Amino acid sequence: MKILIKNGRVVDPSQNLDKVCDLLVEDGKIVALDENLSVEGAEVYDATDKVVTPGLIDMHTHLREPGLEAKEDIVSGTKAAAAGGITTVACMPNTKPVIDSAVLVSGVKQQAEQESYANVEVIGAISKGEKGEELAEMGDMAARGALGFSDDGHYVKSSRLFLLAARYIKAFDKPLLCHAIDPELGEEGYMHEGTVSARIGVPGIPYISEDIAVARDCIIAEYTGAHVHICHVASKGAVDIIRQAQKKGVNVTCEVAVQHLTLTDEACADYNPATRVSPPLRSMDHVEAMRQAVLDGTVSCIVTDHAPHAPEEKDVEFRNAPNGFCGLETSVGVVLTDLYHTGIFDLNTVITKMSCEPAKVFKLDAGTLAVGSKADITILDLNKEWTVDSSKFYTRGKFTPYEGKACKGKAVATILGGKFVMKEGEVLCK
Repeated sequence: MKILIKNGRVVDPSQNLDKVCDLLVEDGKIVALDENLSVEGAEVYDATDKVVTPGLIDMHTHLREPGLEAKEDIVSGTKAAAAGGITTVACMPNTKPVIDSAVLVSGVKQQAEQESYANVEVIGAISKGEKGEELAEMGDMAARGALGFSDDGHYVKSSRLFLLAARYIKAFDKPLLCHAIDPELGEEGYMHEGTVSARIGVPGIPYISEDIAVARDCIIAEYTGAHVHICHVASKGAVDIIRQAQKKGVNVTCEVAVQHLTLTDEACADYNPATRVSPPLRSMDHVEAMRQAVLDGTVSCIVTDHAPHAPEEKDVEFRNAPNGFCGLETSVGVVLTDLYHTGIFDLNTVITKMSCEPAKVFKLDAGTLAVGSKADITILDLNKEWTVDSSKFYTRGKFTPYEGKACKGKAVATILGGKFVMKEGEVLCK
């Protein structure tokens, strides 16, 4: 199968490339990148006035399978990814049962190969059942293709266990992805502790709950030399701790979720359950610190932390709502609207943090449009105006704090392994 993408603005930070040209895909690979290409028998896609980029990558997604299919499954979650221009997702292990064994890693990967509309990388658990008591079969899971390990949704409270995990996994050259929030400092809170929580009468979670946990994980990373990746960093103190560790040469990286770059705790003022997340939405000084950390290179990845829930779970009082909301279908549109079109980030930064750098940090065969590479491609219309409408989502989770948001910029086509999986917002049948 041949696809010829004509007249697009090709933006690929991995090659320092930003120019209008044509791109030819054949047999799942990028085979040519030049001006005025013409190939007999190719499907032609006119990308005039559109941007052609390496496929977007989301390193923090909850596909909920196995066991929690009422929230999401591999098919619905990867359809949502394709609709949002995302070609690779890393799924977290807090499923039911927890992905804490080699057989479960193999099962998810095998099912994804058969059913998914995106590349699915599997994150295994650090501890059995994510209980923080005993190490999971990380070596066996690594041998079956687990990308890394995390007790996401839970902080590994035992420093001894986390130290053992870091020492052990270093031999397999895999990262530990850390949900770095001390639960003892936030167990009674429902949102960021600050002026908004005081005004609306909601118990708050102090930002130091994140700072303290991140500091410990960075110290263990320095002590062991293991790669520690801090998930969904949202505190200005935490990101500065990471920055200082990186300056010392510690093998620590981090990610920031779209909501922590674009929303503040003011979004919680109407008690909308969609705004209850972990870490909580923080005040503007923290948001500005996250943006600066993206710009100065401290943050490697912009992620969704896509965390869908069944309607009956999320449609409850704010304090009773589970943390998280769906984000795969809104992420690039919100980033383009609130960060690119406002001049906070340039396009190179957006594509670097949503594709090229995640691929580099996690050693993925992705994040580039170089000739010979796998043809995972996202096509963006930077000026497409649209309104977030969760009733049209592919994900089973319909709760989003961006409901009704007027956006400018959207993924209009997604190519996975040399085949279109989405065109003009419609996910194509396999």
